[in-house]
Amino acid sequence: MQKIRLDIVGLTSGQSHGSYTLILGEELGNRKLPIIIGSFEAQAIAIEIEKIVPFRPMTHDLFVSFCRTFDVEIKEVLIHTLTDGVFYAKMICELNGELKEIDARTSDAIALAVRFKCPIYTTDAIMRSAGIVINEEEERKDENEQENEEETEETFIEPQPFNPNANLTSMTIDQLHNLLEEAIRIEDYHRAALIRDEINKREK
Repeated sequence: MQKIRLDIVGLTSGQSHGSYTLILGEELGNRKLPIIIGSFEAQAIAIEIEKIVPFRPMTHDLFVSFCRTFDVEIKEVLIHTLTDGVFYAKMICELNGELKEIDARTSDAIALAVRFKCPIYTTDAIMRSAGIVINEEEERKDENEQENEEETEETFIEPQPFNPNANLTSMTIDQLHNLLEEAIRIEDYHRAALIRDEINKREK
């Protein structure tokens, strides 16, 4: 199994209430892996990244203290499976020189990974099926086009915001692919993740 190391590159609020999109990017490539997570887990990841110290330990901080009290270290996190739009992860832990695997929700595993400063990996198969390719040349082109548009006095119609309650199941596969390309172009990764999951269901 080929493992790909991931870095956290972004955390954005979703269109639906209480949802966030965690954006992971491959260390040696241009693909991104958006994962929809809950608000509590998003907060747990954000406060550690921003080095915010809560007044009292949060659940993930308590788990870290417990592990370190009993000499348990998390060595790495592996996102190993994607089924029906749900990512599955496991933590590789070490105790007295012996490695153990612990099943975990992906959001919880990443919240702990940032606290233990351990690497996050996924498989090449998951990146091929769920990764979103970002072409840096196209990004620069889009940025230049946007700057040129701002310099002119021409009016244009803003694209309609994505409705998370829109019935994606009623769209054709071609419409979904076109919608996915547009979401990637404007860097709406929450939208892209929802469309990607619908495409993956169709193409099973």
